[in-house]
Amino acid sequence: MRSTPRDINAVHDPAAATSRIQIRGLGKYFDELCVFDDIDLDVGSAEVVTLVGPSGCGKTTLLRCIDGLVAPSTGEVRIDGAPVVEPPEGVAVVFQHFGLFPWKTVFRNVAYGLRMAGVSRRAIAERVPAFIELVGLRGFENSYPYQLSGGMQQRAGLARALAVEPKVLLMDEPFGALDAQTREVLQFELLRIWDTRPTSMVFVTHSIDEAVLMGDRVVVLKGRPSTVHQVIDVDLARPRTRATTTDPRFHELREQVWNLVMSTPDDHNSVER
Repeated sequence: MRSTPRDINAVHDPAAATSRIQIRGLGKYFDELCVFDDIDLDVGSAEVVTLVGPSGCGKTTLLRCIDGLVAPSTGEVRIDGAPVVEPPEGVAVVFQHFGLFPWKTVFRNVAYGLRMAGVSRRAIAERVPAFIELVGLRGFENSYPYQLSGGMQQRAGLARALAVEPKVLLMDEPFGALDAQTREVLQFELLRIWDTRPTSMVFVTHSIDEAVLMGDRVVVLKGRPSTVHQVIDVDLARPRTRATTTDPRFHELREQVWNLVMSTPDDHNSVER
């Protein structure tokens, strides 16, 4: 399903978006360990929600519950009103470590999800080149992953996710394994692509700057077990560019999120730097 481009010159209003993902009372135990508990969250049909929090707070596990790869212990996830009990159609995941098949070319890697969905060879031949072009890999269709840089491999992983035209895109630290320069380039590439093909996106990151830059809302998970500590609306206009990171409001939001993540239960105002 392809969404129509929205007015990207306006600040996004999550309240105006139709809720696509509904998470209610979600909890996950591994034996006696409760990773997170009583998570309530909605994600709009054209909204980017970023998840931040200390290591071990369950960000990736929460993402896998949304995708149906991990069954929650309590509560439920619904996508467009339907309970998630297995990996649903229309949901794509981009992993931190690329997840490409080393024996497949870029073209075949990008086509993989379409083949699994039973799309015809003719339709694949028509659709895949457009997504390879979209992520800037034209000319590398017949290359294998070992012949690509890390950033190019992640572009291929992103193209594979986008090729199925998902209604929900789940990003699990997608740029975490890249060098700082490549990471920044791909952040703005993803923002550009999302502006033309807006969809529901849940983006897990350890980078507070990235969370603010990418998100319409930043969800801070904290505690043991973790819960939704606070949700911060990111009132920065789209499209977002490198100039966004020099906006005083960007730095205010970055500091707000940083203090929430780094503060202790006994001291929410004073943070050791």
